[in-house]
Amino acid sequence: MTLDLTDDLTDDLTDHPAVAYRPPLRVVPHVPERDLPAATAAAAAFLTALGVPLDSPGMAASPARMARAWSEMLSPRAFDLTTFPNDDGYHELVLGRSLPVHSICEHHLLPFTGVAHVGYLPGDRILGLSKLARVVELFARRPQVQERLTQEVADWLHTHLAPRGVGVVIEAHHQCMSLRGVRTTEATTVTSAFHGALRDDAAARAELLGLVGGSRP
Repeated sequence: MTLDLTDDLTDDLTDHPAVAYRPPLRVVPHVPERDLPAATAAAAAFLTALGVPLDSPGMAASPARMARAWSEMLSPRAFDLTTFPNDDGYHELVLGRSLPVHSICEHHLLPFTGVAHVGYLPGDRILGLSKLARVVELFARRPQVQERLTQEVADWLHTHLAPRGVGVVIEAHHQCMSLRGVRTTEATTVTSAFHGALRDDAAARAELLGLVGGSRP
């Protein structure tokens, strides 16, 4: 995935001149131009080839709806990676639990959905809380495998936030397993990735995993 990472200089400066201002990083995913008429025609040909009739009132507009839906599912949104100085020296774990995951399995092009638990040990900066969900979406809205998605979220935060440690755990339900093949309707897949102290310090990693476990019903 190609990303345009730029500093957004249009935001207001801090009210505290003594604090060094750092403009948020503008994250603009590279999304190729969509040809929705061509996608609609392809969707119609696909459904027709599978014997799905399109001549009823309920199905006539389905290829166009299908094209728009897939375009949306494959288009992550731009956002500002807003960070703040860690002036109070907070060094304990920050964890966003049960962040939504909506992605597409690159093998069968069927959705997989679930939750991501994203934690980090702050360094010099702390992250706006909603941005954890934004980073998950950034890498989820494309054909994916769960293992790579988990690693990409962890790697990206490690690089752009520079925390003392970062950990990502994703739990997901794959329709390529539940709707076809073995049809394991209750199965979930769990993947994890760690950097820094959350990889090297067993106690810190156990704290994160314990909090993640506490999020389950």
